[in-house]
Amino acid sequence: MRLVTQEREPAAAELIARALARARQAHHGQARASGEPYLVHCLAVAEIVHHLKLDAESVAAALLHDVVEDTAVSLETVRGEFGDTVAALVDGVTKMGHIGEMREPAMARAGGSSHQAESVRKLLLAMAEDVRVVLIKLSDRLHNMRTLRHLDEKRQRRIARETLEIYAPLANRLGIWQVKWELEDLALRYLDPDAYHRIAALLDGRRIDRERHIELVKQRLREAFAQAGIEAEITGRPKHIYSIWRKMRRKNVDFHEIFDVQAVRVLVEKTADCYLVLGIVHSLWHHVQHEFDDYIANPKANNYRSLHTAVIGPEGRAIEVQIRTREMHEHAELGIAAHWRYKEGGRYDAGFEQKIAWLRQLLEWRDEEPSADEFVDRFKSESVEERVYVLTPQGNVVDLPAGATALDFAYHIHTDVGHRCRGVKVNGRIVPLSYELATGQQVEVLTGRQASPSRDWLNPHLGYLRTSRARAKVRHWFKQQDRDINVSAGRHTLERELHRLGLKEIPLDQVTQKLNFSDVDSMMAALGRGDLQTAQVVGAVLSLSESDPRESPALPSRRPRTAGESKDFSVLGVGNLLTHAARCCRPVPNDPIVGYITRGRGVTIHRRDCANVLRLKQDDRDRLIEVEWGPLPERVFPVEIQLQAYDRPGLLRDVSALLANDRVNVLGVNTYTDRAELIARMELHIEVTDIGQLSRILSRIGQLPNIIEVKRKT
Repeated sequence: MRLVTQEREPAAAELIARALARARQAHHGQARASGEPYLVHCLAVAEIVHHLKLDAESVAAALLHDVVEDTAVSLETVRGEFGDTVAALVDGVTKMGHIGEMREPAMARAGGSSHQAESVRKLLLAMAEDVRVVLIKLSDRLHNMRTLRHLDEKRQRRIARETLEIYAPLANRLGIWQVKWELEDLALRYLDPDAYHRIAALLDGRRIDRERHIELVKQRLREAFAQAGIEAEITGRPKHIYSIWRKMRRKNVDFHEIFDVQAVRVLVEKTADCYLVLGIVHSLWHHVQHEFDDYIANPKANNYRSLHTAVIGPEGRAIEVQIRTREMHEHAELGIAAHWRYKEGGRYDAGFEQKIAWLRQLLEWRDEEPSADEFVDRFKSESVEERVYVLTPQGNVVDLPAGATALDFAYHIHTDVGHRCRGVKVNGRIVPLSYELATGQQVEVLTGRQASPSRDWLNPHLGYLRTSRARAKVRHWFKQQDRDINVSAGRHTLERELHRLGLKEIPLDQVTQKLNFSDVDSMMAALGRGDLQTAQVVGAVLSLSESDPRESPALPSRRPRTAGESKDFSVLGVGNLLTHAARCCRPVPNDPIVGYITRGRGVTIHRRDCANVLRLKQDDRDRLIEVEWGPLPERVFPVEIQLQAYDRPGLLRDVSALLANDRVNVLGVNTYTDRAELIARMELHIEVTDIGQLSRILSRIGQLPNIIEVKRKT
């Protein structure tokens, strides 16, 4: 702790020393999973906070961050001994200490406690009250990730996933890159160890050669800068494993095709010098096309500023060059932690204020989002790194998450504009509301007089809205409508989806309980408002039918699990048997299924609601057997769908193009047109991976012009 206290004023050093003494006493006898004393963790977190250059109260809170939760020391004791500020910081970190495994929002809403999501909500709201809270929590998570090897594999993956989804994006949004990169690298180590170790080995295997090449680049730059009279600091820039892995996946290239594995960083005093250095670099070596970014003129959403370029350097090898001022570098490495010192000194700093404004928005989201899961959904959407920048007709720049649609833009401009949106023009051309925007486009919204959002806008399969903010606005609008209308709309929506998927006679009371609604009408109202999606209801129906065979009296009760396993199905209660899917009902993954023991052909797998199964005589019912879906890596299953539409030229072409875009294989098509009524009927034999993909396909086909009905053949 001498390193932490030696550069501080006597009063600050004394506060830290008292906090250390209290932490040592409180954690006496406690040990971590590694076997080392728990105090080691507190010291490590305090040291990270110190390196982030925070004040003495933050370091003291870092030492005490676990005493309230893990020891007998109360928050009032901390307040009495160390003051209100340290107590508030400890309390904020304590509130954030219960973040459990992050679930997909749909899973959490479909049947389970939202405790984890509620904990994340508390984290974000606590950090909005005092930014130092989140800096301490990020330091705590960083040390936990550094020592993650001492936990079992399941906990390693859970914590790593949570780190990648919550903490790394948070560090990125706050601009603390030195923490962000390390969190991402450590998370990848446990989520995809093969890729991590492969990239690490490739980096290490060429380390000596790479260092020699970087030294050549640095020497050539020094000579050029000396001739131009520019003072600059040149260093080799470490390339992080996660960023290489992410770029390989995004660009679908191999390690050897990444241009910036080798990189140098140039630090200068003034912004103008950055562009002088850029000109020198491009005069020395050939610039790699499409590998230049000016984040000084166009800073990232987290206020990151720098010039990035890639060139073909000495020996014909590509190298990335980053150019920035020393102030830009400090803010890039420490982010809002660097800005914090300016706030302490009473100086106004635009970057700091921008980040604080974003944190304060979290408090507004609390009032807009109906559930903790949707709150977390929105945070994850707003905190990602990629952004697109589009223009209004007046020339104003609008910052949106990557993948945002034309309709997302309308809601970003104003809630009422989104509600009244009837069309959108991009660069003067009318585009679909689901059109994905790109940086630099000019966008104009065409509105009507009355607000009339469509419930289809909330269907994720149709792709109208990609941002959580816009979806929240649409859901809120439907909430304000009459309950009876929502109940009726919800019933109609669910009946249409079940009819399309070929599901019949679902146990609504049990589904209602599983989804945590008080009654069926409340569930239907939520479905009509858009708070609940049909996919969640269908998922609950399927899980019920598999877990409780009593709801289908024609089927036998579940036997104990001494499972034998075939390729696609697990047969319960017997050894391995030959299995095959029935042609009459063609079950696909996630369908409720049952097996029928045939004479000489093994077990035939039917859907539970298959007409042939339901018509079995009593003697034949004894040959029914419990089965479940087995592991299905990259398998496809045949399904027949029926389509009815008003005939028009190009109908078959549009259906085929839609299936091709979704990479759905078509095995056969039968078409018939009634000339008298001008009605076209099609039967398509396709292959899908599961019932979720089938639902998405049916939804998209149903949006094509002139389609009357599309459903699964039963």
